[in-house]
Amino acid sequence: MVAAAQGKGAAPVRWLVTGAGGQLGAELLRVLGSSADGLSRADLDVTDAGAVSSAVRDYDVVVNAAAWTDVDGAEADEPAAFAVNAGAVAHLAAACARSGSTLIHVSTDYVFAGDGSRPYREDDPTGPRSAYGRSKVAGEEAVLTVLSSGATAYVVRTAWVYGETGGNFVKTMVRLERERDTLDVVDDQRGSPTWARDLATGLVALGDSGAEPGLYHCTNAGKTTWCDLARAVFAELGADPDRVRPTTTERFPRPAPRPAYSVLSTRKWAAAGLPPLRDWREALAAAFRSAPDAFRS
Repeated sequence: MVAAAQGKGAAPVRWLVTGAGGQLGAELLRVLGSSADGLSRADLDVTDAGAVSSAVRDYDVVVNAAAWTDVDGAEADEPAAFAVNAGAVAHLAAACARSGSTLIHVSTDYVFAGDGSRPYREDDPTGPRSAYGRSKVAGEEAVLTVLSSGATAYVVRTAWVYGETGGNFVKTMVRLERERDTLDVVDDQRGSPTWARDLATGLVALGDSGAEPGLYHCTNAGKTTWCDLARAVFAELGADPDRVRPTTTERFPRPAPRPAYSVLSTRKWAAAGLPPLRDWREALAAAFRSAPDAFRS
């Protein structure tokens, strides 16, 4: 829980979380407590410019956790993905600029080509290889465009997010541990697993910080592969990690290409004086301690 910071005048800062029903939105509400209101997809159609303008009007900080996250589905319906990940974000950015609200928009490692060999920096050129990635780049551009008008806005890229709400890789591995004797998981994609609780805490710190507006990266520290993450999940369950066997991306073709390298540099985050997120393995253990039943359900 965060203490209410001082915003306009002497009043507590008022936070709004869009996409409040998702895994990150739910964690943001847990971290912010009574200082935030949340709007789920059922509460707010983020593609409706008028509704968005009305929704953000009375808030100091708006965190946009609403997104089209079906990576493969975006390949089949790119216009729908763009409507949520780009068009709706443009509505939010414009509405926050008009109302004087700070906007924190969450983006993704998929904006990069994924063929790098060192952690991607904020100023590295984007090069998405999927419809989902293209839609997220367009959303970033919509947010950064309002900076020229003097608005306060942040784009925060993250990667490999998991949490106790909704579906994600960690929960899938928990289920498959029960259902299969052995499991083949790709070992040629590398990234930084990020617990939604830690990410939410970081985003709140950013909103309270007064840091320079613009692009930032925020993930748990360290890097691993999907295979080693699955093995770590098995270890948390008390199962034999060797039941998880390494395989290649080539053996599991998907409609949308996956980045082979998704590690994001968080140096700019640290340079802004923002608290670094703990190592991914420590965070995974903390997640299971925090909500063991949720991850096992």
